[in-house]
Amino acid sequence: MLSKDEVKKIANLARIEISEEEADKYSTELSDILGFVEKLNEADTEGVEPIAHITGAKNVIREDKVVEYSDGTKENIINNFPEKKDRFDKVKAVF
Repeated sequence: MLSKDEVKKIANLARIEISEEEADKYSTELSDILGFVEKLNEADTEGVEPIAHITGAKNVIREDKVVEYSDGTKENIINNFPEKKDRFDKVKAVF
């Protein structure tokens, strides 16, 4: 079980101010959490592959390439904007 002094030291390292009553409370709660973690260490993980993502998603990286726009005249690009306001092309707001 963590002592009150150990809890106070942890709180100090985290730059958190706690009272004596809180130190008593957190001493018990943190000790319970650490006890649960110890139980997890007892689990048999032999032959279990470590994973980084549970979804199996992988980062796909591609090389950036400059591609010529086939009809890349300024007027044709500007005409692709759905709305205009005065002499500006209007786009949706980004928050």
